Amino acid sequence: MSESFPRLFARTRRFTLGVPRGFTISPDGARVVFLRTRSGTDPVTCLWELDTETQAERLVVDPRSLDADDDLPPEERARRERSREQAGGVVAYTTDSAVTTAVFALSGGLYVTDLPSGETRRLDIPGSAIDPRVSPDGRRVAYVTGGALRVQDLTSGDDRALAAPESPTVTYGLAEFIAAEEMHRMRGHWWSPSSDALLVERADEAPVHSWYIADPANPDRPAVTQRYPAAGTPNAVTELFVLGLDGTRVAVPYDDEYLTTAAWDSHALSIVTMPRDQKALRLFAVDPATGRSTLVREDTDPAWVDVVAGVPAHLDDGSLVWVAQADGGNRLFVGDRAVTPPTLQVRAVLDVDHDSVLFTASGDPTEIQLWTWDGHSLLPVSTRSGVFSGRMASGVGVLSEQTLDVEGVSTTVVRRDGVAIPIPSMAEHPGLDLRVSLGRSGRRELATAVVLPSWHEQGSRRLPVLMDPYGGPHAQRVLNRRGGYLESQWFAEQGFAVIVADGRGTPGRGPGFERAVLGDLATPVLEDQVDALQGVAEQYPDDLDLTRVAIRGWSFGGFLAALAVLRRPDVFHAAVAGAPVTDWRLYDTCYTERYLGHPDEQPEVYDNSSLFGDAAKLDRPLLLIHGLADDNVVAAHTLRLSSALLAAGRQHNVLPLSGVTHMTPQEVVAENLLLLQVDFLKKSLGE
Repeated sequence: MSESFPRLFARTRRFTLGVPRGFTISPDGARVVFLRTRSGTDPVTCLWELDTETQAERLVVDPRSLDADDDLPPEERARRERSREQAGGVVAYTTDSAVTTAVFALSGGLYVTDLPSGETRRLDIPGSAIDPRVSPDGRRVAYVTGGALRVQDLTSGDDRALAAPESPTVTYGLAEFIAAEEMHRMRGHWWSPSSDALLVERADEAPVHSWYIADPANPDRPAVTQRYPAAGTPNAVTELFVLGLDGTRVAVPYDDEYLTTAAWDSHALSIVTMPRDQKALRLFAVDPATGRSTLVREDTDPAWVDVVAGVPAHLDDGSLVWVAQADGGNRLFVGDRAVTPPTLQVRAVLDVDHDSVLFTASGDPTEIQLWTWDGHSLLPVSTRSGVFSGRMASGVGVLSEQTLDVEGVSTTVVRRDGVAIPIPSMAEHPGLDLRVSLGRSGRRELATAVVLPSWHEQGSRRLPVLMDPYGGPHAQRVLNRRGGYLESQWFAEQGFAVIVADGRGTPGRGPGFERAVLGDLATPVLEDQVDALQGVAEQYPDDLDLTRVAIRGWSFGGFLAALAVLRRPDVFHAAVAGAPVTDWRLYDTCYTERYLGHPDEQPEVYDNSSLFGDAAKLDRPLLLIHGLADDNVVAAHTLRLSSALLAAGRQHNVLPLSGVTHMTPQEVVAENLLLLQVDFLKKSLGE
């Protein structure tokens, strides 16, 4: 390998460039449209098409041929930050029902592609396009610009606003911050199946408090104003309207705080809402002519109700496809019947094809397998150990696979009539000799990965230990896939025994395991890291030096790393905390209140999960890293903790990153962050 791992890791956007994604299957199964960059170091995403009969690939759109620049409108930059999109080019597209027309935004321009011919043209629009979506009949495209929801006729070029913002704080057709960041709803408008109307979200951020994100390295630039709904403060006010192309406007009222998702198919216009305390999830069927809603289903939970991707949906006969908790498991429902056992934890519904449902689920929390329900029985689609995803339509399936034992981050095949057609990945190979052992550790039998240096002979010497968790709710690190351990393996190659453990709050082991963090985001997660460490030490007594234990993490993992050295200095001897949440009152409403409730009602819960009260306890090396342009976990988290540590007279290090967001996408920054962390950890542990 000609480049160092840190440089290649940065250039490849964590080895995600070159991996095919974003699949759409044509109704006849003859074509599969997808996104992929030309190589593992090329950040420009292109649109491709696979002919499933000839097995030939065709490049449909190369953004470089369109003479588009990289100047994204602010709304698109924010959308990509919410979706954690690291590439450029055509990063998202939509097609009509026939999959013959595709539309996409590129550097603010709006483009339409005729897929059979490959002809692409730029549409004339009054502003920069955000989230364009072509109508099912392929005749029109809806998009957002300047906060207005507009529709253009693709034949005549007629372009008009269906809804325009009444004030600068209003947008039509876009998902508000909370929906995109915490509910994974990235859209705010939905076409009707008949292509004659749209369901459109109106969001007004006027009640949301204004925060100001400045760049101290460039004092000549004004601060960026951001509406940020911190815990206990007002959210954006959201409303729904059915907007007809004939100019009609029908309100769709709902009482709950959050619109979690919406869907409009031939069976129903559906919306799903959730109150602010998130202890209920309500599915409504809406009459688009009147806006009246009928409650179809309500799920409740004394802790919180999970929002699951891919539902609601319907089979051809109109049966509702849904996911809900029942009998201690997250289960797939078809109609009123649970069709999966409570031991199989359903993760997401990926597709509904006539009377079949494609979904992901876990029996073992380290596996995410593909399953189908065919109307009569459950059938496994994936048969190997690993992490799988896919699509299904018209008898054609797309299967994406990540495993520990296959070189490369991901492999993809299209299956048609018993024939497997590979879609090549252009991703770079990391060049690491992975030495990862998955197992269970500690009293709670936590899912744990032990990563040792490739050159280490077991039992030959005791290595300093690096705990490398995320550790927070609704996210997982310990999965049976190579791509999840590349950083950990590189740290191991620098001389560490690396331990990655998923404690309480993480998914895959059932609702009870996840809800153990209710009311306390600090104690259970820290206890479980200690438990995992002690359990691994029993399994590897001659390989771990427990007198030299460090911990690193980013975001919630950064919070956990700082928490570890503050509250358990007897176990942890150094920490690197990247973009840490330090006071949950500074984090957003939906995520924080799900676990800790409203801060005015339970201030003691917030105090217990805050790091500020522990500042005077620090007597271990702590490196705080934070991007000053972070609009998710704002830099105030690190700066306020640093102030508290300074007031207590506690030595610590702070690394501010000018112009860097929560994702740290910049190549030089991403590369050097790895090198600086290793240097800090080695010096702190006496290496």
